[in-house]
Amino acid sequence: MLDRNSPEWRTSSRSSGGACVEVKATEDEVLVRDSKDRGGPVLRFDHDTFRAFIADLKAGGAFPE
Repeated sequence: MLDRNSPEWRTSSRSSGGACVEVKATEDEVLVRDSKDRGGPVLRFDHDTFRAFIADLKAGGAFPE
């Protein structure tokens, strides 16, 4: 069961203007949700996929034209 009120949810240090995501790492996966809709959908990634996504963002990718 997903505890949506768990204190382990963290907001990005780069969030501003209400466009924020929250992230929670568990033993098996990384969960991502919209901070404005905490009861809404939660994206689930395995750790390797999430690391690759973050690496791609840092490299300037992930947003095709």
